[in-house]
Amino acid sequence: MNSANNNTPILEARNVSKSFGKFKALQNVSTSFMPGTLTAIIGPNGAGKSTFFNVLSGAFPPTSGQILFNGNDITGMQQHEFARIGISKSFQITNVFKQLTVHENVRVAAQMETARYNFLRNAQSYPKPIEIADELLSRVNLQHLRNKKTGDLAHGQQRALEIAMALACNPSLLLLDEPTAGMSPEETLVMMDLIRTLANERTVILVEHKMKLIMGLCKRIIVLHHGEFLAEGTPEEIQNNAEVRRVYLGQG
Repeated sequence: MNSANNNTPILEARNVSKSFGKFKALQNVSTSFMPGTLTAIIGPNGAGKSTFFNVLSGAFPPTSGQILFNGNDITGMQQHEFARIGISKSFQITNVFKQLTVHENVRVAAQMETARYNFLRNAQSYPKPIEIADELLSRVNLQHLRNKKTGDLAHGQQRALEIAMALACNPSLLLLDEPTAGMSPEETLVMMDLIRTLANERTVILVEHKMKLIMGLCKRIIVLHHGEFLAEGTPEEIQNNAEVRRVYLGQG
């Protein structure tokens, strides 16, 4: 399911709304993401960032509107199908198997892609996932911790591990929900370097509330406010946008 050309957005939201009972978390949000672009979705608390992320990643369907991937309507597609078509995600709350080793976590993720049944069989039955796990741990600078129990890792290392697991299906689109949440300044710098590297190989969309952090990282920024689309543009355009400065920068 590849796009025909680079003029086709890899992901597109058309008039997306999401309601929880009477609460409208998103209202008619339309935007598109071009292949090979690193984009951040920002906004004040309560802007609808996480809800938009959850809709884009298939965690739940929009109440109305459409989601298109490479021009194909994927609205309402089951979440487990997203990895199969090339969309992978890392959520704000770390989702790793803390009782397994670092290497085992990534190997299990790789096995679930290469062998969908009996994925906890003997590791030697799956040399390919072992190779994939080694390669991905090198990518996220965790190879030296491959045999360490995951629960003993620092928070930033667990987040990097989760990204390695998300990369196991070699996605063309990687979605990251607040990847630096809870990190120390040092861990944050390491994570931003990792994201910058990953964005050279695939399309990356991240939700982030630290506006200053992503100004030097992303080519494009989308701003939400009260569940509505407010603005989009380059970091410079967003910084100079009077409406964005009023609703967002004034609170920082």
